[in-house]
Amino acid sequence: MTHIVSITSQGQISIPSRLRRLYGLNKFKKVLIYSAGENRLIIEPVKDLLLLKGALKSARKISAKKVRAEFEKYLATRHLK
Repeated sequence: MTHIVSITSQGQISIPSRLRRLYGLNKFKKVLIYSAGENRLIIEPVKDLLLLKGALKSARKISAKKVRAEFEKYLATRHLK
């Protein structure tokens, strides 16, 4: 499925509604975008780490905001290696 989208003056693109529904994306979801070679970008849905809340036990308390920020930082750097 291929779509042509415009890039706004702010550098934003709109993901067509058909694709948003297909991948369960909404304004509360995150996607990872990275370069996959010359003239190619990949947009990949990202599961929210906070959905795992309670699945892992920790001896220390870490705020949800800090967990999300660190996870986003990890995602942003994982494809640079």
